[in-house]
Amino acid sequence: MEFCPDCGAMLLPNDNKLKCKCGYTKDLSKDEVDQYQVNEKVDAKDTVIVKGEEINTLPTTTVDCPKCGNDRAAWWLRQTRSADEAETRFLKCLKCKHTWREYD
Repeated sequence: MEFCPDCGAMLLPNDNKLKCKCGYTKDLSKDEVDQYQVNEKVDAKDTVIVKGEEINTLPTTTVDCPKCGNDRAAWWLRQTRSADEAETRFLKCLKCKHTWREYD
């Protein structure tokens, strides 16, 4: 596994090169090409890395987005003020990705 020297993201194999989402590419030698071959067949014991769109692993709630009006958002809590004050609730619209905060 190699990482991009420009942005630090993982380089992924594509057309005998390692490519980064930031645009960096690295040519692979003939010996390295076999090392980075991607097999589309997945066995039950294999680890699968999902690429592409962001996968929501946060809890969700029903709340109206102030930007687009969608009624579903992911949420998380952060302690943004003094420890003796309530946490701040952050919400992120599942449709337009707008993020806002609510205080208790």
